[in-house]
Amino acid sequence: MQNNYTVTIGVATYNASIFILEALESIYNQTYPNLHLIVSDDCSKDDTVAQVQKWCNQEQVQKRFLTIEIITVPSNTGVSGNCNRIIKAAKSDWVKFHAGDDILLPNCIEDNMAFAKLNPEAKVLFSQVKVYQDTFEEKNYLKTTPAAFPNNLFQSNFTARDQFQLLCMSDRIHFTPSYMFHKEVLAQVGNYDETNRLVEDYPMWLKLTKAGIQLNYFHKPTVGYRIHGKATNNTGADVLFKPSVINGFQVRQKWAHAELPFEIVASEYLTYYISVLFQKMGWNKKKSLYKGLYQLSTVYLNPFQYIYALKKRVPTNRTNPFYS
Repeated sequence: MQNNYTVTIGVATYNASIFILEALESIYNQTYPNLHLIVSDDCSKDDTVAQVQKWCNQEQVQKRFLTIEIITVPSNTGVSGNCNRIIKAAKSDWVKFHAGDDILLPNCIEDNMAFAKLNPEAKVLFSQVKVYQDTFEEKNYLKTTPAAFPNNLFQSNFTARDQFQLLCMSDRIHFTPSYMFHKEVLAQVGNYDETNRLVEDYPMWLKLTKAGIQLNYFHKPTVGYRIHGKATNNTGADVLFKPSVINGFQVRQKWAHAELPFEIVASEYLTYYISVLFQKMGWNKKKSLYKGLYQLSTVYLNPFQYIYALKKRVPTNRTNPFYS
């Protein structure tokens, strides 16, 4: 293929000093030639920035990239703000976000741009992610996700509206590190919402699809994702529910609830308030008593679950995406 598109790789970092050099080397080793590099640091407390500066000052690194920019801020703004800084500074239309603790597989950019050339209408791209525990050694390989071609969100006959309705039910994209985009479509929806510091990706999928912008997928691994204890989204294995149950509620309230049947919305409100109570009481732990109480209050004593189950049995609802 002709490599006539330039691509900006934007690395979003925060306290990533123990992983950042591996992440940067994976970018350096891309088979695609025409790359701009941006590292945007969200006020790390460790020596991430110093390590980035030292690495970028190497002669071979300077020659590798069309341009290099390091962005720092005086205070932490959250992931959404960091993403917007990368978009604003991007020197190209195509942008690939990259986390400071993950790696790009060598053909990542080349594979994405090959797909974009074959599908010129595609402006938001996803692909497979290889998941590892702690290090990117074969002995620590866990899985490749999605294992099979997605048949719920990326069916060839699905429109952006179909995708939006399915995403209103839940965030079905668990391979976010593969995400690559043309920045014109993010500008159409106002880029990332910086008022939401904790949940950045799911609102973007909802904004894009609601605006009629389709999400696209090709079935090939492009990114290595690292599971480790120092990750900002690490919740541990000893909790009843993840922080997203609470943190994501306002997102769904803003973008999804108006589209959903009343019993689904009511059930989410009930689960949210019970989860907040458990959090405040210190009961978000996988102890038998707390687990039983949580399941009893959010499932068995939840009347809206039964209304939903009954409506799923109604023949006229079989073609409704919220019930099928």
